[in-house]
Amino acid sequence: MSRPSRRVAGSSFAIVANGHADGPAQALRDYLVERAARIVMVTHPLLPEHGRRHVVTTFENRGEVRVRTRWTPLRPPASYAIDPLVPLVHPPVDVWFGFNPLAAARGLLERRMRRAAAVVLWSVDFTPDRFGEDALLTRVYDRLDRFACRHADARVELSPRARDARDARLGLGTATPVHVVPMGAWLTRTPVVPTDGIEARRIVFLGHLTEGRGTTALLDALALLRTRGLPLDLDVIGDGDQLPLLKRQTTRLGLAEAVRFHGYVADHREVERLLAHGSVAAAPYLAADSSFTRWADPGKLKAYLAAGLPIVLTDVSPNAQELSREAGAEIVGHTPDDLAAGIERVLASPEIWRERRDRALDYVRRFDWPNLFSELFVDLGFHV
Repeated sequence: MSRPSRRVAGSSFAIVANGHADGPAQALRDYLVERAARIVMVTHPLLPEHGRRHVVTTFENRGEVRVRTRWTPLRPPASYAIDPLVPLVHPPVDVWFGFNPLAAARGLLERRMRRAAAVVLWSVDFTPDRFGEDALLTRVYDRLDRFACRHADARVELSPRARDARDARLGLGTATPVHVVPMGAWLTRTPVVPTDGIEARRIVFLGHLTEGRGTTALLDALALLRTRGLPLDLDVIGDGDQLPLLKRQTTRLGLAEAVRFHGYVADHREVERLLAHGSVAAAPYLAADSSFTRWADPGKLKAYLAAGLPIVLTDVSPNAQELSREAGAEIVGHTPDDLAAGIERVLASPEIWRERRDRALDYVRRFDWPNLFSELFVDLGFHV
């Protein structure tokens, strides 16, 4: 995909994704709104709690915004089958960004109809045997993913590990250019924890509350720390099917006054504000072979770093060791004792804590969203 005479300013783009949380699709939207002539963003529901609402938002010339909502009779995951049909008619665009194989497949149809000049498949995760080993749905998904990878004008992956794993699983060649764009952060707008932030004595956890995120172990670790005379509190930002269980566990452990469940926070700026009031951030992923975290670039880690928060994490994400070497992160085991000990080490002294904070802020400078997107568009053949 190379059009060196084309500029981002004056071009039109489609961004099609599932889910309303802040991620690469939403960041790309914010980047292009300030630069492009027109952006059409289609957001489909991702989880059952997202309901049946499909939102089509059009941004014109950095000013006019039009929002259309479409309701369908199905909820996720059944609604995925009809996502490519919403909306039925899409305006012509220069580049179609599909953030999953189904979204990219609609873009390939638009390209065939000469209503999209180019299609980019942006893969936000990789999971082998997504719906179970040898399951029919897994085979269907792999076939669709292979088709989208081979026919798109370009691919984007979050990490080299995800790129290599997808290439190996799907038997992909080198015909389609692949660009690695890690998760980023809006550094100019993100509030930073103050230099005396250790005094807040607050742990923060950001993420979807599902099995495998280690949140039950984190609550047990908090209980251990408080019994050892460390009066720490915990902010949990996110929603998911584990939330009722976690609330019951909090009550059982006598932590009702120490834990705040904020639920899903739609405005990411409010998420950033909450993070900046913390002292240490937790990412206690469980080491499950099926977890996409092994191949992905978890966005919450960049949000933690942008806030200047020292991170306590398990060695699951591809960048865990790098974060330990360069960003002041503390790698721990998966047990509550391991987590508690790691948090104690991070909070051992104000001097050590400030050093970790400064290393986090220094490391995250390379992941500013505007720089990441500008490099990508240059690679795609655009002037920015």
